[in-house]
Amino acid sequence: MIKAVLIDDEPLARSLVKEYLQSHENITIVQECNDGFEGLKAIQQHQPDLIFLDIQMPKINGFEMLELLDPAPSVIFTTAFDEYAIKAFEAHAIDYLLKPFSKERFDKALQKWSQNKEQNKSEKKTQNLLSETRQPDENHRVVVKNGSNIRIIPVQDITYIEAYDDYVKIFTKDTYHLKKKTMSHFEEVLDNKDFLRVHRSFIINLQQITKIEPAEKGSHLALLKTGNKIPLSRTGYGKLKEVLGV
Repeated sequence: MIKAVLIDDEPLARSLVKEYLQSHENITIVQECNDGFEGLKAIQQHQPDLIFLDIQMPKINGFEMLELLDPAPSVIFTTAFDEYAIKAFEAHAIDYLLKPFSKERFDKALQKWSQNKEQNKSEKKTQNLLSETRQPDENHRVVVKNGSNIRIIPVQDITYIEAYDDYVKIFTKDTYHLKKKTMSHFEEVLDNKDFLRVHRSFIINLQQITKIEPAEKGSHLALLKTGNKIPLSRTGYGKLKEVLGV
């Protein structure tokens, strides 16, 4: 039996999926969830083979929820917000159902998922989708997970970001959080009026800078309000002077 979790804040949308699943006796819904927090707990508890996932939901959206899972599960998206991800869906062949969708379209999505699953491709395609899709609200907040705790960090609370192997460290005033994203990703999604990549390994919040001071061998450091000193590459130093008008 295939276990599935249904995550959508619209009761009518969940009812439609359940109705369409009646002809698929090998799939059972083990839990219905109203938002990403509930979905995260349900996935960790049931370890489903497949999830049906809305994108725009209260608290955290569908993409943010998937990022907190490692590995991300196989997904069929059910969404009314096609502007977010259709190109990425098409490129990676993870299926999506654009509301309102028909029974025929639903059945085709399940068939596509089944074929990908047999070829062990579904989870990899989910990861590719997450890495290449710019998500709603991503330039306003970052969602991180520490153990069982989930925290939503407004970008203005970020002091700087540091590269850390396959992750980044996102520093706030009093702590840091790990996120499995690249520096290039944050360089792209964060507003360049507020954040600047000043080194291969560092992005800083420009509002946090109190001073630029010289260091060894003609290099420079940016001193932040938190007291942290961030190294500046030659290119980063030049970009920072240009942005600051000095």
